[in-house]
Amino acid sequence: MSLERFFIRSENALLIITDMQEKLAKAMKEEVLAKTVKNIITFIELCKLYQIPVIFTEQYPKGLGKTLEEIRSLLYEEAIEKLDFSCFGEEKFAEKIKKLGRQEVILTGMETHVCVWQTALDFLARDYHVFVPYDAVCSRTKENWKIGIKLMKDAGAVITCTETLIFQILKKAGTAEFKKMLEFVK
Repeated sequence: MSLERFFIRSENALLIITDMQEKLAKAMKEEVLAKTVKNIITFIELCKLYQIPVIFTEQYPKGLGKTLEEIRSLLYEEAIEKLDFSCFGEEKFAEKIKKLGRQEVILTGMETHVCVWQTALDFLARDYHVFVPYDAVCSRTKENWKIGIKLMKDAGAVITCTETLIFQILKKAGTAEFKKMLEFVK
């Protein structure tokens, strides 16, 4: 068994934030949403330190609203709007991914069993290494979240958690990056 798919390197990494939108957020359990948002913000801060590209999408923003302000305010680019559940259904997304040329994807957002799952499957079908931090994805119900996680694991995604990925990218203590990330990892 090759362990290669478990390695993530900042110079080959990419963060995807899937559909963290206002109206969809209202359907989530408050404590689950708060944890998911906190962890996504932690990933954004890590990405800033290591120049890891961040792409975020919005599913039918006319109906589901914009990306949550606490996330959107930390990002520099515009959201990629989509109607397909998989982010790859939007040509702009697929083109951007190809242009970046990075192969290790941290996949976050909602809902775990729909848009995150279908996007993970499309990444895996294209031979990307997919990392899904279970605490940075959510669904309206725990049962749907569980099935989404199981499907992604069965398909070949690495199911992990925010803190594990953060420290995997940091690699060692005592650096300026390590000290900065301690502000977010509590």
